[in-house]
Amino acid sequence: MARLYDTRKRILVTGGAGFVGSHLCDRLLAQGHEVLCVDNLFTGSKRNLEHLHNHPRMEFMRHDVTFPLYVEVDEIYNLACPASPVHYQHDPVQTIKTSVIGAINTLGLAKRLGCRILQASTSEVYGDPKVHPQTEDYWGHVNPIGARSCYDEGKRAAETLFMDYHRQNGVEVKIARIFNTYGPRMHHADGRVVSNFIVQALRGEDITVFGEGDQTRSFCYVDDLVTGLIALMESPDGVTGPINLGNPVEFTIRQLAEEVIAQTGSGSKMVQRPLPSDDPQQRKPDISMARAELGWEPSVPLKDGLTHTIDYFTQHLREIELI
Repeated sequence: MARLYDTRKRILVTGGAGFVGSHLCDRLLAQGHEVLCVDNLFTGSKRNLEHLHNHPRMEFMRHDVTFPLYVEVDEIYNLACPASPVHYQHDPVQTIKTSVIGAINTLGLAKRLGCRILQASTSEVYGDPKVHPQTEDYWGHVNPIGARSCYDEGKRAAETLFMDYHRQNGVEVKIARIFNTYGPRMHHADGRVVSNFIVQALRGEDITVFGEGDQTRSFCYVDDLVTGLIALMESPDGVTGPINLGNPVEFTIRQLAEEVIAQTGSGSKMVQRPLPSDDPQQRKPDISMARAELGWEPSVPLKDGLTHTIDYFTQHLREIELI
C-alpha cells in the first residue's frame, strides 16, 4: 500500500475561491492533497473558503493570473475566469485577458514544472448551436464580436493554446467543456438562471423568464462536475479532451422555474422579458466520450440538487439580510 507522502500532491487551483473552484479545493483536500488556491477575488469570495481557514494543507494566495505565477506544484487546475454573463460582461477586456493571458501563464508554469494542467473550458464554445446535442467534434456557432464573445472566444482561444502547448512542447493537458452547473456557493447576483430563480422565489419577487421559456438547458450539480474534473485530470496520458462535462437531461427554462416555485413554496409569478443577445436556444451535452474515457456521468437529479441549493440560499440570504 502506498504511503501518504508517496500519493499526496501539491495542487494549484486558479479561481479556487469561486463557486466551482472552492468545491474542487474541498474534494482535493478530502483526498489528502495539499492545495494552493489562487484567486484575485474579482468574482470569487473568501467566504467560500472560510471553513478551510485553518486547514493545515490549504494555502490561499491573492493573485491575478494575467501576471506570471512562480510556484512549485505537481498539478494545475486552471479555473480562473468570470463565468456568468453579468460578471464577464462587466469588464470584457479583463475577461478575455484572463482566459488568454491566464492560459499562457499557467501553461508556461506547467511547461517549466513538467506537470499536468487542466483547463476549465465551457459549453459556450458551441455558441448558439446548430447541432443538438453537442458533441466534442462540433466546431460551434459563435458570434465573435457580440456582447458574450469576450467569454466565448476567450475560452476558445485558451483551448487553442492548450492544444498548441501540447503539440509543440509536450505539455500534458486536459480540457473540460463545462455545461451549466449549479449548487451551493453560487453568487446570489451572478445572473445565472438557477440562482436568479431561487433568489427571486425566496424573496417573493416575480420570476423573470426570458423569451417564452421554452429554451432548454441541462443542469449539472456541482458535486458531479467536480468528480468529472478529477476523473479527467487522473485519466491516461492520451486523453487530452476536449471532453464535455454536464448533465444530458434537458429541461426548459419554464420547467426549472416551476420546480423552484414548487420547492420554495413561493407565491412568485413568472413574467416574460426579451431574450438577451446571442442567448442559446438549446444546450445539451453528448457525454458519450466522458462515459467511455472517464467512466463518468452525473448522478444527482435536478430535484435533489435544487433542494441542496435552495437550502444554501435560504441561509445565505438571511445572513446577508436580503430576506
